[in-house]
Amino acid sequence: MLVSDFQYDLPPERIAQEPLADRAASRLLCLNRLPGGWQGQGWQDRSFREFPGLLRPDDLLVVNNTRVFPARLYGHRSGQRAQPLSPHNPAARDFLRGRVEVLLTRQVADDPNEWECLVRPGRKIGIGERLYFGDPPELEAEVTERGSFGERRIRFAPVADFFARVERIGHVPLPPYIDRDDRAADRERYQTVYAQAPGSMARSVAAPTAGLHFTSEILDEIRGRGIEIAEITLHVGLGTFQPVRVEKVEDHKLHREWYEIPAEAAQAINLAKAQKRRVVAVGTTTVRTLEYAAECAARHAAESAGGDCIETGRGEADLFIHPGHRFRIVDALLTNFHLPQSTLLMLVCALGGKDLVMSAYRHAVEAGYRFYSYGDCMFVE
Repeated sequence: MLVSDFQYDLPPERIAQEPLADRAASRLLCLNRLPGGWQGQGWQDRSFREFPGLLRPDDLLVVNNTRVFPARLYGHRSGQRAQPLSPHNPAARDFLRGRVEVLLTRQVADDPNEWECLVRPGRKIGIGERLYFGDPPELEAEVTERGSFGERRIRFAPVADFFARVERIGHVPLPPYIDRDDRAADRERYQTVYAQAPGSMARSVAAPTAGLHFTSEILDEIRGRGIEIAEITLHVGLGTFQPVRVEKVEDHKLHREWYEIPAEAAQAINLAKAQKRRVVAVGTTTVRTLEYAAECAARHAAESAGGDCIETGRGEADLFIHPGHRFRIVDALLTNFHLPQSTLLMLVCALGGKDLVMSAYRHAVEAGYRFYSYGDCMFVE
């Protein structure tokens, strides 16, 4: 299967640059995978406020409660590892000591001060370069490894209050298609209302954006209908920012992302599957977590007669879901609209069917839906 099969045209004005004042005011495109669904068209235009009524009373709704932290740091480099400069360009030395942007993407498990990150300008920053963040500097780091496409591994000098300093000087890591600087309001708006409390171990560099539409009132309405809600965690990492650079879908590899499934969530999910109730995932991050955990459980207990289930635990997920995947846990999905040729669009096509999903995307473009992180959403059932 070719990556180009997942291309669609999107006018730039369809990309939402600002969130709606009311989280729940988004539009909702409902897809029904069954033959003849929605009177044969396959989809129906609704609003997100109608979402609680689209759920069945015995559904289990599963959300990703990760918390986004201000993972984008601006600083400067020492220039110690710079290559020799031409004497005919006196401004070059100032450039080499100019602003550096670092996006922390993954904390290295065996060293709390070591991080994988994206760096700009990447080509100018080599191993051994020292980076300083804050004015005056509050954090100092050294580049220890260099990868492709701007990827680096850096090691921070130990400090007692590392994450407190990051919270103070860091910036909300808005996606690159939002063409503006982050603002103070984004700290609240680029965060779900059910995100883990500040100071938790949440280390997500992007929001699980399908959850941005929920308000406390919507959640209360869902619970009021007797619908159970389970919480799992997946810290969104580097894969969210990396384009697919291969021609064939099957050749792409995902970066690993840390996840945790608590005992109460695993119990609720396994009970729902045993009772043949729907498991409705909020966001592609939830889908990746549940399906990865189910595949792990299947490998660990292939001889068991219990059917598809998941296990309590934590680890690193790297499951790439694309058309042809057999879903073990997830029956329905609430999701935002995703970039052309992205792994997230491929995941939605795997669940909803490629032809139906791509046709629905073309309809969404023509109907003026708002796309991507701060945009509208889709319900696939």
